[in-house]
Amino acid sequence: MKKAAIVILNWNGVHHLKEFLPSVINYTPGDIADIIVADNGSTDESIAYIQLNYSKVQILKLDKNYGFAGGYNKALEQIEHPILVLLNSDVSVTENWLIPLIDVLEKDEKIASVMPKIKSYLQQDTFEYAGAAGGYIDYLGYPFCRGRWLDKIEKDSGQYNDELEVFWATGACMCIKNEVFKKAGGFDSSFFAHMEEIDLCWRIIHLGYKNWYTSKATVYHLGGGTLNKTNPRKTYLNYRNNLMMLYKNLPANKLNKVLFIRKLLDGLSAIKHLLSFEFKHAIAILNAHIDYYKSKSELKVKRTAINPVAYPKSLIMQKSIILKRYLNY
Repeated sequence: MKKAAIVILNWNGVHHLKEFLPSVINYTPGDIADIIVADNGSTDESIAYIQLNYSKVQILKLDKNYGFAGGYNKALEQIEHPILVLLNSDVSVTENWLIPLIDVLEKDEKIASVMPKIKSYLQQDTFEYAGAAGGYIDYLGYPFCRGRWLDKIEKDSGQYNDELEVFWATGACMCIKNEVFKKAGGFDSSFFAHMEEIDLCWRIIHLGYKNWYTSKATVYHLGGGTLNKTNPRKTYLNYRNNLMMLYKNLPANKLNKVLFIRKLLDGLSAIKHLLSFEFKHAIAILNAHIDYYKSKSELKVKRTAINPVAYPKSLIMQKSIILKRYLNY
């Protein structure tokens, strides 16, 4: 068995495979890693394209679309390589991208996951939204990254050429120890997509492990390949999944206060969408809260299993990222 498995989850993404898979094949050392495409029940010609053009790429067929979280869970339970690299199908990798990631995991038994520098495929001097130079959250659970503060995205001038612990590693390119992924329970498949990697990384922290960033590896991410920000489905998943993540992972002394404030802010966000005549997004936020409440009994079971006592204050901004971004407060 090789040391690592590069696992690309695909759903009707033959256009991405044609554009991005060649870089993965060209820059992945064949003696170190297998390349596996986990197909989420595609109905396009994805599988035929791989079989015809890339005989060395392994195909793992799933019977239907389980989403990002469920699809990866289904695929990774069948993969035994010590190191897993979860790679989006719309990511272009670069020369020597893999070895620095593996080196980080091997140098410290407490580091469970690591991500590279994530830059924009379309604007290659700029960081990319989904990960940038390492993920964090503020005390209200709003995610942000070094190099990406909400909607403000920075150009890369070498300001994040470093290695350090982060709160979460992006699912666009996450290198993770197989043993810890499974010990943490994998992704929460009820999330379907969006924020599942933040939830996983938080549970990794609960287990006493660390998430890491290294600038010694760089990849380029197209982004928005599944759901773009104008899609109300994305709005729904972001709001619902964020509430679910907070309920599962916040320690008891933080839980009620944070959720109370978040519900108020989500209500204000829904009103803003209404005033902007974005009715589908306002309804999406309402449905997100309704479904969050419907899932409370299931969430209580998950919360009990996690036993959330760890609160990594040094990795959680103790101010509001919204106030800092818009009011510099």
